[in-house]
Amino acid sequence: MEADVTRQSTVTQAMEDYLKNIYELSQDQASVSTSRLAERMNVRPASATGMLKTLAELHLVAHTRYYGVTLTPAGERVALEILRHHRLIERYLVEALGFGWDEVHDEADRLEHVISEKFEARIATLLGNPTTDPHGAPIPAMDGTMPVLSSLSLVDVVIGHLYSITRVRGDNFPERLKYLESLGLIPGKSIVVDTIAPFEGPVSIAVDDTIVAIDRRMALLITVQKNDAPAPS
Repeated sequence: MEADVTRQSTVTQAMEDYLKNIYELSQDQASVSTSRLAERMNVRPASATGMLKTLAELHLVAHTRYYGVTLTPAGERVALEILRHHRLIERYLVEALGFGWDEVHDEADRLEHVISEKFEARIATLLGNPTTDPHGAPIPAMDGTMPVLSSLSLVDVVIGHLYSITRVRGDNFPERLKYLESLGLIPGKSIVVDTIAPFEGPVSIAVDDTIVAIDRRMALLITVQKNDAPAPS
C-alpha cells in the first residue's frame, strides 16, 4: 500500500491506533460511540474525546456529539494501511518465525507503525501475498481495498451440515486462542455443529471425530462458510 506523505508527517502512532480501532469497531456498527472506543483503547472517555477532536481537525474522522464517530475516506486509508501492516506481520511471525497464533498480536501492535512500505511489500511477496492473517481476518489489499469474507456466525449454521472455519475473532486474548486451538477450532478446520442448546446454552461441535462443547459467547467469535462436501455420517 503506498505511503501517504502527509499522513507520515502529521499522524502519530497513537492516532494510527485510534483510527485502526475505530475501523475494527465500525465493522459491527457504522458509528462508534466514544465510550466504546475508550473501553477498547483502555483510556478514559475524556482522553478519547480529546483525541477524536484532534483527528476531526485533521479531517480523519467525523465526530458528532451524542451520535458517535465515523472515519472519513482519508482516515479509512490510514486505518487500512496500519491493518495491512499488522496482519501481514502476524502472518510472517507465524509462518516464517514459528510464533504461535496466540503470541503475535502484541508483537504486531509494536511493529505495525515502524515498518517501511518496502518492508511490507517484501513480507507480502515472501508469503505469497496472503489474503488472511493467522486468525482468518482479511488482510487489506495493496490498493487499500478490503476483501469480503464469510461472516456467518457459528451459532447461525444449520445443525448437521458441514462447514469450514474461516475466522476466529479475539486475537488479543491469547488464552482464548490457545483454548480454541486445543479443541481443534482453528481457521481451515472442517466442523459439524451437533447441537445448539437453548437459552444461551453451549454449542456442541464435531471436530476431528470428537464432540467438543464451547460457551455460546465463544461460538459467536467463530465465523464459518458452508462446505459442499457431504457431512460425515
